[in-house]
Amino acid sequence: MQTVKMITDPEAFQLLADETRRKIIYLLRVKDMTVSQIAEQMQLTTQAIYHHVRKLKDADMIEVAKEERIGHFIETYYRTTAEIFHLSHGESTPQKDREAQIRGALGGLEKLGMKVDCSPSKMKEILRITKEMDECCTMAEWTEKASGLGLDFMTQQLAIEYAYLMSMTEAQYDLNQAQQKQIWSLLKSCVEVPEMKKKKNVKKK
Repeated sequence: MQTVKMITDPEAFQLLADETRRKIIYLLRVKDMTVSQIAEQMQLTTQAIYHHVRKLKDADMIEVAKEERIGHFIETYYRTTAEIFHLSHGESTPQKDREAQIRGALGGLEKLGMKVDCSPSKMKEILRITKEMDECCTMAEWTEKASGLGLDFMTQQLAIEYAYLMSMTEAQYDLNQAQQKQIWSLLKSCVEVPEMKKKKNVKKK
């Protein structure tokens, strides 16, 4: 297994856009698992997991780790082909990668029903602040270290977030909060959130 693997195939980007496949990747980074074990962990059918596993295997993101004979059956264990996957759009620079991610996230907000109208200057400012945040602190180191803890997906993500926070100095934390507020302010100025329908309290007679 490689430590870091560069992903440049556009089809692989589409695969990782699916939350179920992302969770499978996280699980298989922690330990080798069979389709049935993944299905049990994620509370899905083995048929559904096998479909995702086959696509991830075809994209060379997971591979067969080992096979074990149990009675008349052969159990296949899978693992990721790398501990960390770095997504890169062809020969683009990290800044262009980040810009594409931001645009994709804004596109996601539109799909959630929000109206997005961010000017190029505001996009540039969001990108600048995000770049500064990346240069200050990153979760990549903790993500790599947490891959062997044997935790379930959600617990592992929380542990990574806590480690990321605790690795900051107070000055870095204060700066991070100020930068988050700057991004919040920029988004508030160009993203319109629809009014959420309030549930009416129905009194029982």
